[in-house]
Amino acid sequence: MRARTDVVLVATAVVAAGATLAGLAVSRAATAPQMRSRVFDWNQLKPEASKTGDRREVFDAPTATLDRLASHVTTLNPGQAPHPAHKYPEEELMIVRQGTLEVTLNGQATRVETGGMIFCASNEMHGLRNVGTTPAIYYVVKWFPHDLGKPKP
Repeated sequence: MRARTDVVLVATAVVAAGATLAGLAVSRAATAPQMRSRVFDWNQLKPEASKTGDRREVFDAPTATLDRLASHVTTLNPGQAPHPAHKYPEEELMIVRQGTLEVTLNGQATRVETGGMIFCASNEMHGLRNVGTTPAIYYVVKWFPHDLGKPKP
C-alpha cells in the first residue's frame, strides 16, 4: 500500500511541477523584453493610413524604470484632429516636426508650430488639430511608470 501511495504522491508532484513550469513559460512569453539602447531608422517605420492621415509606430516596450515607454509619429492632414480631447494617467510629450497645430490643454487653445513641444500632464484634458494648410507631422512619446494608477474621473 505504501508503494502505491508513494507513486500517487510522486505523480501529483510531477503534475504540479509541470503546471507551474508551464505557467512560468506562458507568463514569460506574454511579457515583452525590456527595451535596450538602439536607433530607430525613419525609413524602417511603416506608415499605416488612418482617416486623418497616417501613423508610424516607433516602439512600445518596458524599460528598466518604466512599465512601458511608447512612441509613434503622426501625420495629420489639414483641418483634421486625430481624436476628441481626452485624458489618461500616463504623461505624454509631443514634438512638432512640421506644420501648425492648435492644441487645447484644459480648455485653453494654443497654436504650436514647427519645433514646438507639447507636454500633457497626467489626467489633464488635451486635444489637437491641424490648423495649417499642409500636413502636420509630430512625434509622440508616452511613459507609463511602474506605479501608475487608474484614470481619475
